[in-house]
Amino acid sequence: MRQRITYIVHDPDEFNPDKLHVFDDSFSLVSVDAAKEHRLTFSLSELPQELYRVLRQCHELHIRWASEQAYSTIPPFVSHISPGLHAFFTPQKDRSPDLLCPTLKKIFGDSLECQSPKESFVNMPVLSGRFSSSSTSQFYQLLPSLDDLVTYIQQSLCPKSDFNCQAKASTLGSATYVDFDYDTISHALILNAFWAREPSEGSWTESISLQKEGDTIEVGVLTSEKAVDNEDLAFSGFLTVVGEDAKPKPTRFHFPSRHHPLPKSASSPPLTYATSFKQPAGLHPSLTLSFPASSLTPPDETCALHTYLTLPSVLFIDKYQLSDPLFLASLNLVFLRSISGATDLEAPDWVVSQWGSAALLELAIPPQHDSAPQDGDWEVSIPLHLRYLPPNHNKTGLESSATPWPVVFWACRAEEGSKMTVNPFDRVNLGYDGLFGPKTMFYHVPPADVGGLVERIDVPVLDLDRAGYVEWGTVAAVVLGVAWVCWKLGVVVWSDYKKDTVASREKEGKKKQ
Repeated sequence: MRQRITYIVHDPDEFNPDKLHVFDDSFSLVSVDAAKEHRLTFSLSELPQELYRVLRQCHELHIRWASEQAYSTIPPFVSHISPGLHAFFTPQKDRSPDLLCPTLKKIFGDSLECQSPKESFVNMPVLSGRFSSSSTSQFYQLLPSLDDLVTYIQQSLCPKSDFNCQAKASTLGSATYVDFDYDTISHALILNAFWAREPSEGSWTESISLQKEGDTIEVGVLTSEKAVDNEDLAFSGFLTVVGEDAKPKPTRFHFPSRHHPLPKSASSPPLTYATSFKQPAGLHPSLTLSFPASSLTPPDETCALHTYLTLPSVLFIDKYQLSDPLFLASLNLVFLRSISGATDLEAPDWVVSQWGSAALLELAIPPQHDSAPQDGDWEVSIPLHLRYLPPNHNKTGLESSATPWPVVFWACRAEEGSKMTVNPFDRVNLGYDGLFGPKTMFYHVPPADVGGLVERIDVPVLDLDRAGYVEWGTVAAVVLGVAWVCWKLGVVVWSDYKKDTVASREKEGKKKQ
């Protein structure tokens, strides 16, 4: 097993190298205010047999989980995904992936609505054929915590006597996001866990030591610097290899990156966005994205503002409704770039086996000119539709449904000579990156610091406790309707009968005359 632990200091001016201590077989730091990424690489031989069997059925598998709480980003950890559990999967040829869903449910909890990749996953469109780092199918579900993952690791992966492993596994419960990556080329499972800050004390005080012979732990304590090239990220700081280096080695390096923070501006407030449903929502809710209008300036003239929505099955987008340019313009939308998943316009929720749908939309921005910037908020409206939910015994006649906030970013064109693959902190397979070319840079718009990144909406449902009135009312309406139709038919038949009788009598009278 190989480990790489990276600390990115939040305030370089307050950082003191004396807080770092290197010993023969350990490394420690005291009160360091930083973001942290812990990366572990496992060979297949180090994994339990049940995980080995699952991975053998996968050509590639990428699992992403993000917390529902808003957090501040720091380069190079600036990419965003919607909160919840995402799984991106490409099956191995000639092998049935029948173990994937049962294993995901065992690891992340029985509440996961994953039956099989064929039934529950959705196919992912690839708008750029040159982008090779894109899986073929996707699964998503809101997952508030990683408690089941922590329990699985402690019971199935950690030896019972290894209390250090048990403690390390428990820290995943406080992570900001967690990634798992596997592909058949590397034949290794990579776990990435990221903390925007130390969860309890606000600064890191910990000791890192080797657990067994043959393991390696690379540790870096870095600060972000301004790069000469706008496409690069630059860092300086200290690197060490636990058990090999006698002291931290000063270092400075830079690399091109797909994901960037927004450039800071002294003349306008930071660009953020907020998400909400217009009230009353009804059966056709409208999702609103709000931005400070004065800050909606693209980082570059090649950039376009996008949002990527991850919608549970209870909500969907009508792609035909979003094909009218005038209608899109009235909502401050440019066009619907991509949509995949459960998009049947008529199906109720209980017949939809897929998890939901994903959509990429390009957003309009205020006109760019040299005059005074616009005041107030710039609002973008995205029309959605609710599916009918199964009836229940909820006396309110409403059922709450949760929807994650979408991600918002500027997609910009990089120079032809850029080599994004040299980034040691690169993060791909996020759902939306496969919809762009390999030379695309993403400038991420952070969500407003409002706490939770999940919106809830009340969906009207049939209350079974009151359904008796509906049933008997329906029966009465049907009976009365049938009676009315029969009465009208009887009137017509009786009228025709009387006419025929009178006509026959008149005819017989004429014959007698």
